[in-house]
Amino acid sequence: MEHKLLLGELGNARLSPREKGLPVRAAGMTVRDFLATGPRLPEFWTPIVALDQEAMQANVDLMARWCSARGLKLMPHGKTTMAPQLWQHQLDAGSIGITLATMGQVRTARTFGLSSIMLANAAVDDRSLRYLAGELVDPQLRFLCWVDSVATVEAMERTLRDAGTPRPVDVCVELGAAGGRTGARTVGEAVEVARRVAASDVVRLAGVAGYEGSLGHDRSEETLAAVRSYLHRQVELHRDLAGLYDDGDIYVTAGGSAYFDVVADVYGAAMAAGGRTLWTLRSGAYITHDDGFYRRISPLDEGGPEGRQAPERFRSALRGIARVVSHPEQGLALLDGGKRDFPFDEGLPIPRLLAPDLHGPWTTLPGASVPAMNDQHSYLRLTGRDAPVGAVVSLGLSHPCTTFDKWRYLPVTASPSSDLVVGLVRTFF
Repeated sequence: MEHKLLLGELGNARLSPREKGLPVRAAGMTVRDFLATGPRLPEFWTPIVALDQEAMQANVDLMARWCSARGLKLMPHGKTTMAPQLWQHQLDAGSIGITLATMGQVRTARTFGLSSIMLANAAVDDRSLRYLAGELVDPQLRFLCWVDSVATVEAMERTLRDAGTPRPVDVCVELGAAGGRTGARTVGEAVEVARRVAASDVVRLAGVAGYEGSLGHDRSEETLAAVRSYLHRQVELHRDLAGLYDDGDIYVTAGGSAYFDVVADVYGAAMAAGGRTLWTLRSGAYITHDDGFYRRISPLDEGGPEGRQAPERFRSALRGIARVVSHPEQGLALLDGGKRDFPFDEGLPIPRLLAPDLHGPWTTLPGASVPAMNDQHSYLRLTGRDAPVGAVVSLGLSHPCTTFDKWRYLPVTASPSSDLVVGLVRTFF
């Protein structure tokens, strides 16, 4: 099934001086007209976050090949970027839909014509369920969400019946883990939820879901064993529900961007038995990857068995750029970008390169670090070299999920060696 989003309005949008980082001359121009002038990154104000088109395309292609080789479907988590332009890249590479986290995000996605959506969450709010009932009039819409209790099912039923939903809502029973996030805590509890779903006239049992990424933040043997055990319980639950499924689509889904190799291993054994189940990953951060958390933990980077020696691995497509605005003491410089501009929840920015200005030339910053950040400043600690006021620093970033939400427009350069801006990615947080 081909998925083409309605992206024309993004090119027609008029740029404003209210958009941080954009050149002054962009104000009043449409995105399309501005890009037609061949803008260069040195025109943009600091701080800025730039994306690398070449790296993003390589990441999307690598993930698509990796999943295809293992017989896995992919519905990448769109909340990572909330950027329909980037969702389209993922759909063009074979993703069967996009995962989202809130009904507000679903509503945004529907305005762009997205017709295959997994809500990796429960939907219980009366207003959003009435909205969903209206959207289900569209026969092309494939939508499913999660439930983890009978109370959730009953909350959905009350509104959907009153709203007169034109067809049942597909739901996956979510399996959780003790002390973890959402999800039924035991397989037995999940089976009871599934039985309640199967007896309903307004929701339909569509499989098993869960999120293994909440079980750890490293690749220690203990964490990997916990992830593997959880995934085996998912497969066990799926087997226990065999007699409750009808003849429609059935999903078993897991997979953040940290342990999708373990998901593939555990799912692979169950997939070998055949059947019509859509074994589906939801990894989302891979499209840009990063220089911090995901670089260390991803199985297609340092977290994999071959680490940096892997023949193919993800490439970071994110870089922050900030300017030195103060050099108050030896070995310390202050940059003009801080927590409002760059992520900090999964590691602080990593100084990579220094240049007199955005035209370059760029040189390395050995031994430099960012040990602290304020709202609008980052503390740059230096060893062995200086960073004069006015110089610019290129920063590796950690955690794309909390990078994109800080920007409405992110410039896209053609490659790491080019400063030609070939795109402006618009986010919708």
